[in-house]
Amino acid sequence: MGIDFFKRTSYQISKLITRKYSTSFSLSVSLLDNAERDAIYGIYGFVRLADEIVDTFDASFDRKYLLDKLREDAQYAILHGISANPIILSFADTVNKYKIDWSYIDAFLRSMDYDLVKTDYSTREELTDYIYGSAEVVGLMCLKVFCKGDETLYDQLFKYARSLGSAFQKVNFLRDISSDTNELGRIYFPELTQSHLNEEVKSILIRSIEQDFAHAKIGIDRLPGNAKIAVLLAYRYYLSLLEKLRKTPADQILHRRIRISDTKKMLILSKVIISNKLKIA
Repeated sequence: MGIDFFKRTSYQISKLITRKYSTSFSLSVSLLDNAERDAIYGIYGFVRLADEIVDTFDASFDRKYLLDKLREDAQYAILHGISANPIILSFADTVNKYKIDWSYIDAFLRSMDYDLVKTDYSTREELTDYIYGSAEVVGLMCLKVFCKGDETLYDQLFKYARSLGSAFQKVNFLRDISSDTNELGRIYFPELTQSHLNEEVKSILIRSIEQDFAHAKIGIDRLPGNAKIAVLLAYRYYLSLLEKLRKTPADQILHRRIRISDTKKMLILSKVIISNKLKIA
């Protein structure tokens, strides 16, 4: 059947990983053109694999070795265009097709390394560095796909993609404070190294996220083709999640994971599609 069949199968496996792990992200990706869709699956599959190593695998496993091996295997696959690991192959194929710079991948894996050794981020500089690697560069990889080689457009949208990645990650941190603190022993927000989450601290964090979202929206409106509606859907979903976090008392956020129902997600999807058709999104 040849390598092309194996590559197609590899992308299908990354697609399965995406759908199994993130319903909301899968809904957004489904709105993309076929080629873009496969590429984003390839990126997500790799990111998910690294995240599983540092967050889900039991500490009895040598997670540092596994993460280092993932880095080594990714480098080899990108250089040689082949890997026996289908998730790595689909990622490497995407990296090569869209000329994604290794520095982004390196920054991402460095932040994953931090998750193995760091338990808190006591300064704004530390958090900024971590978020750049864990989230912003993932958005920049996706932007490479959306711009399809148009470097001028990529440069114009660069800072907005970073803001969107930052906003998404901060929402995740706020949503996951309970599990991050109680299960993983991590504190990401510097504000929480000196204080527990209360309404005042929550308001400070939400204002920071809102600023990121406002800046990111400028870039979303300039995205080409179906990328605009796909990213807009993810944006609307996270805004809805942020609003729910705003309305949830701080002490409840500390003890349970706040979610958006599947019904609400479908309602957001319908509104975004209708608004886009009417050109009022």
